[in-house]
Amino acid sequence: MSGFNKVVDSYEEAMAGLEDGMTILAGGFGLCGIPENLINQVKKSGVKDLTIVSNNCGIDGFGLGVLLEDRQIKKMISSYVGENALFEQQLLAGELEVELTPQGTLAEKMRAGGAGIPAFYTATGFGTPVGEGKEVREFSGRSYILEESVTGDFAIVKGWKADKFGNVIYRHTAQNFNPLAATAGKITVVEVEEIVEPGELDPAHIHTPGIYVNRIIKGSFEKRIEQRTVRTN
Repeated sequence: MSGFNKVVDSYEEAMAGLEDGMTILAGGFGLCGIPENLINQVKKSGVKDLTIVSNNCGIDGFGLGVLLEDRQIKKMISSYVGENALFEQQLLAGELEVELTPQGTLAEKMRAGGAGIPAFYTATGFGTPVGEGKEVREFSGRSYILEESVTGDFAIVKGWKADKFGNVIYRHTAQNFNPLAATAGKITVVEVEEIVEPGELDPAHIHTPGIYVNRIIKGSFEKRIEQRTVRTN
């Protein structure tokens, strides 16, 4: 990687500098658009005491769920326990700290963090356990709670196509939390299906400008379906 070229050749290089106790923002929704190979590299590295900020924690044996197997995650900031039995088990046993956050609030926490906004007011969660202990203000007769934004030491992101300068395009619903996470990492790493030369992407189609991206790597992906339902004849 040199100059404006942000392409790295190995996942070890992509996640270089990751240490115990860091915070990682991860894109994806369910298993859609998750940076599966970067997650596997986090597992391979053996780092511990991580705080992971993501909509959910994958499923048993895939996605972020693999980081629960060796208890690499200390805290999850997420919206959904979901289909992950190990996540549920560690939560109920008190072995994993979980900060359940409404999904829209979580998205705004990432967006605000990337925009340099330290906190914001939202009506979501007022009068529920989500709002306990948080500052409350009234605007136009409605009560709002103060939520702090989030940033991470690393942001790991899955894109569809990128150029060597780090400009990224996402495909359909795989966009989800990825562009939000990409703006809020001190080091943002994006894995994509295809890397092209600068100038080959239509500027109007770029979702994440390269200014936010530190490293790009080309990977191959399983694209597993979380729940497959078929019609019986």
